[in-house]
Amino acid sequence: MSAPTETEVTLNRKQAALAVAPFLALGLANLVLLLFWGLDPLWGFMIFPPILFISVLGWIAFRTGFIRNQGEESPEPGDELA
Repeated sequence: MSAPTETEVTLNRKQAALAVAPFLALGLANLVLLLFWGLDPLWGFMIFPPILFISVLGWIAFRTGFIRNQGEESPEPGDELA
């Protein structure tokens, strides 16, 4: 398998950002809604880190291809690796 070119890496980062952006937007919209309802702003500081952490974790998973099968088949049981 060849190393990814610079354009493929950039495209993967862009695709990862596009895939995670709706979830980040929903989390931030939820946070804003809670603050407008009169929730103590200290709760905003408690709610924001998990939203950001999960978004970054999702971005890393999309960017590295962790969640995507790249066509590599796993060896069948009993097959010996050469």
